Amino acid sequence: MNAVEFQAKIENGVITVPEEYKQELVDGEIVTVTVSKRSRKQTLKRDIIDELTENPVTIPGIRSMTREQMHER
Repeated sequence: MNAVEFQAKIENGVITVPEEYKQELVDGEIVTVTVSKRSRKQTLKRDIIDELTENPVTIPGIRSMTREQMHER
């Protein structure tokens, strides 16, 4: 048995198999599906962090510091 793992969004109760795996599946074939669901809290926390990482908030008057500058005594 070959196993593949991928992330997918559920839309209207349907999980879409990514294109790269569809060629390995045959119509009518029986497969075993295991679903691991993140808690809503984990999903929201991850999404917020991802958004801030990709689009940092700039605040006037605040300057960025290097690691060395932060640890100077």
